[in-house]
Amino acid sequence: MNILHIANALQETGYIVLDTPLPAALLDTLLARCQHDDEARFHAAQIGRGAQQQHQPTIRGDSIAWLDEQHANDQSYLAWMDTLRAGLNAELFLGLFDFEAHYAIYAAGTGYAKHVDALQGAKNRVLSSVLYLNADWHSGDGGELLLFASDGVTVLETLTPRLGTMILFLSETFPHQVLPSLTTRRSIAGWFRVRS
Repeated sequence: MNILHIANALQETGYIVLDTPLPAALLDTLLARCQHDDEARFHAAQIGRGAQQQHQPTIRGDSIAWLDEQHANDQSYLAWMDTLRAGLNAELFLGLFDFEAHYAIYAAGTGYAKHVDALQGAKNRVLSSVLYLNADWHSGDGGELLLFASDGVTVLETLTPRLGTMILFLSETFPHQVLPSLTTRRSIAGWFRVRS
């Protein structure tokens, strides 16, 4: 992992796409964890905060499971991201305090409408991350992430969700959208946070 390269890109453009920064063995274990084999662990994602949370599948169609600090595979990923957090703090003085993340599974035909990751009234998410866990993904399968400029109109990146690809972007700056796919789409979405 080249922290200086990542830090420079975040400083210059506010985002970076990384081509398979994690070891292949770790990706395999994360993909094995991101399966619908435990209905007690995965649940339909919701939008909103607190009492206003609601399931709106036409807006957000994924099922999620938060990473478990007690599970060895999840620990390995969280440790990798913590190394990144410490490095970015050293280079950019961001004051990143912790990292939270969940697995996300989108069934065929589902997506996530355009949104920003900073929650209204709780702007402690500073840097968003998405790691893709889709083996043998083809360009015609859909499911791309559209990253928009701050105007919410100009598309900066159209990212195919191939296994091992990761994107990092400033949470409050970039609206983004998950397009529906023709097949099941898997990822880990995460957020580096500061103290609120």
